[in-house]
Amino acid sequence: MYLQQLNLMNFKNYEEAHITFSPEINCLVGPNGCGKTNMLDAIYYLCMTRSAFSSVESQNVRHKEKYFMVMGIFEKEGKLSKVHCGYQNSKKSFQLNKKEYEKLSIHIGSFSCVLIAPNDTDLVREGSEERRKFFDSIISQANREYLNDLIRYNQVLKQRNNLLKMYADIPHQLDKDLLQPYDILMLELGKKIYSVRKRFADDLKESFEKFYSYLTDEAEEVSMRYKSEVGETSFEENFFGSLQKDLLLQRTTKGIHKDDYDFRINGYPLKKYGSQGQQKSFVIALKLAQFELIYQLTGIKPVLLLDDIFDKLDDARISKLLQMVTEHQFGQIFITDARPERTKRLMEHIDIEVQYLNVSEITQEGSSTT
Repeated sequence: MYLQQLNLMNFKNYEEAHITFSPEINCLVGPNGCGKTNMLDAIYYLCMTRSAFSSVESQNVRHKEKYFMVMGIFEKEGKLSKVHCGYQNSKKSFQLNKKEYEKLSIHIGSFSCVLIAPNDTDLVREGSEERRKFFDSIISQANREYLNDLIRYNQVLKQRNNLLKMYADIPHQLDKDLLQPYDILMLELGKKIYSVRKRFADDLKESFEKFYSYLTDEAEEVSMRYKSEVGETSFEENFFGSLQKDLLLQRTTKGIHKDDYDFRINGYPLKKYGSQGQQKSFVIALKLAQFELIYQLTGIKPVLLLDDIFDKLDDARISKLLQMVTEHQFGQIFITDARPERTKRLMEHIDIEVQYLNVSEITQEGSSTT
């Protein structure tokens, strides 16, 4: 699978752009601020129905404009597919081959991608929600039933929390029969989600450790462990026993929405004891494991997006990564770099088609400003 063509209109700093890509390596070069990362984000948007960097849709619209359009043509298993997204007046439309999706979640997994970006170490530094989102995103690209269960769970969680807020000041008037339908659904969906997460974490573990060892020449021992109360035999009892606490805090305190993933290096928490380089290598190994697992589950290699990767790795790790590229372990790759001479030097020994795109020229042709 690869992205053959990308058309942009009023997306971030692009007034208008029409780009054709190589099915192998595409190097997006140009000075900082010219729109390299924005182009990667447009590709991510076509795959995931949202921006990788902004949760507010209006922030994806070019300054002083009222709408944006992103369109891409993918080649997948010998067939061409046109994905079109438009946003205007706070409304978003998403189409596949001119047919509007009833729900955006239906699109997830149709065209998979893996993004490695400078802010990925937020997975280590931020709270558990960031890690859950990351792993949920991976699983959802390969398992649509999981995504549907997760969406349904979050809807039920929101409804239960609203009920808790309503009765927080008058807990004695709460009729537990009102909570029962939500409780039953949360327990049922929670167990299904837990089962998939656990199996996925077990499957990812071996691949992740393999990539970390490869990138760092076995410099240290790392581990990743899925943490959840849902798998404990006492969970259901604890869930019902936390009602008074839930009312006091006006939110549900037990469930798979409290899960986390424990990252360790040499047996110690990575967040506290890992250097910046170790944290970067840890997350890159996770992303490469994500790529490999999606490929194993779907039989199709995701599009790989590498944002500013050469500035974030030392020469040894860059060499390891490029060796994987040379061995054709990936499919279509997009690489951004502010130093085109460095990119050409690193790519000159790779026996794979490489296309160089000067992004500043593309944005200037469209009279775009950053």
